[in-house]
Amino acid sequence: MRNIVILTGAGVSAESGLGTFRDVGGLWTRFDLNDVATPEGFARDPALVHDFYNARRKNCRESAPNAAHAALARLEREWPGEVLVVTQNIDDLHERAGSRAVWHMHGALARALCGACGHRWDAGEEMAPQDPCPACRQPATRPDVVWFGEVPYLMDEIFEALTACDLFVSVGTSGEVYPAAGFVQLAGEAGARTLELNLEASANARAFDEQREGPATRVVPAWVEEMLGVSELGHSPGG
Repeated sequence: MRNIVILTGAGVSAESGLGTFRDVGGLWTRFDLNDVATPEGFARDPALVHDFYNARRKNCRESAPNAAHAALARLEREWPGEVLVVTQNIDDLHERAGSRAVWHMHGALARALCGACGHRWDAGEEMAPQDPCPACRQPATRPDVVWFGEVPYLMDEIFEALTACDLFVSVGTSGEVYPAAGFVQLAGEAGARTLELNLEASANARAFDEQREGPATRVVPAWVEEMLGVSELGHSPGG
């Protein structure tokens, strides 16, 4: 077993203080997602959307990677094969923990996008509707994140990686949001072993060969330790 693709969701960053969609009283529950996470909501009230993502950006800056992020970075450094993290998260905690091969399928809080010309650049601490695009100067700045109704980034590359991997691992995801919820089936049909690490069984848990439940800061480091230990013994780990 050589190549590992790891899908991460909100459950990986929750213990760093970044809320999931379902946190009671969390940031997401204080806003209607139709208002702050859709193209239509942005068209209606861009100032509200920018305020929402400015708050998320601040929350992210004040948070730190946790033991799960650190363990995945360690796996990438020490595993004898390829390790790719495909994340649904828009925070940068994987990178700050040391991971280098990270694909953000839902975009990134730290980036800005011009709705007029498609130019991308590093976002400032705060953005506003009147901010001009550095390339075309149009006041069409938006967060470089994928909203509901939009196509996630890098899908062709992700599908190729899934069909070529030996092990697919899903960490901290709900198993309810497609296309990510279908990754386990695609990888499994291509011959990969599949493993779910989650606080509790996800909506698609039965599609996995194996499930392990518990907080990400506990189950992810334990799994990484196991993988690296078996690898050092010269065996072929089965996940």
